[in-house]
Amino acid sequence: MGRFEGRIRPHSIIGLDTTLFIYHFEQHPRYSPLTRELYSGIEKGEWSGITSAITLMEIIVKPLSLGLQDIARKYEALLMNFPNLRVIDLDRDVVRKAANLRAKYHLRPPDALQVGACLLRGADFFITNDRQIERISEELDVVILDDLLSSLT
Repeated sequence: MGRFEGRIRPHSIIGLDTTLFIYHFEQHPRYSPLTRELYSGIEKGEWSGITSAITLMEIIVKPLSLGLQDIARKYEALLMNFPNLRVIDLDRDVVRKAANLRAKYHLRPPDALQVGACLLRGADFFITNDRQIERISEELDVVILDDLLSSLT
């Protein structure tokens, strides 16, 4: 697995922030080599991925705003049918966990919901590019994608 292997190896359930999916779907030149590696490992079952329904909302906003319903449906199908990836619905337990995270770490609501869903479903590792999420590092091992890239160059 290369770049992710050593960092992820001790973890079995990986929380994934929305930006990782956006980088991957849009083939971002800086980040897509890492996201390809990450999603390849998840697809092969090397670890399990987890994200929340917040990701679904956020990945289809841009295609919908551009009138590209077919792309929005494609993104949704990819997300919902990806092997070894669970998309967690936002139930009351997730909302309560998110409220606690917001109170303790002052996270933005979508971030608190995303992280709360991942924590409640067993994630002990979270990959993001949002530095504000580092605040929760006492509860979850957080990796910032930019930091990972910097350490590789």
